[in-house]
Amino acid sequence: MNHKNIDIPIIKALYDLYKIFYSYSILFPKKDKYTLGAKCEIYIISTLELLLEAGCARKEEKLSLIKKANAKFDTLKLFIRLLKDLDIISNKKYINLQKQIQEIGCMLGGWQRSLT
Repeated sequence: MNHKNIDIPIIKALYDLYKIFYSYSILFPKKDKYTLGAKCEIYIISTLELLLEAGCARKEEKLSLIKKANAKFDTLKLFIRLLKDLDIISNKKYINLQKQIQEIGCMLGGWQRSLT
């Protein structure tokens, strides 16, 4: 990872979220690992890609990329809640993920507001 990009706090937070999620997903039942677990991974990575792109984009392109990232992130939040509701992850793991998700959500909202 480019050192310039890892210095962006939201990128670091998403990077850390992926590491936590990955460590949990290894323990998922096979069926869930390749369905809902894989979807969550895709949405974390998609959000990360959009924010990396926004970090390098011209100002007039940033807002559009951040809005797309926000939509992906909202879907991810729903999928992670579903993991808990289906008892694929424990409440403790859900709370761990939720702390990271809330932090990222605040940063994402702040970045979006700063551009409007």
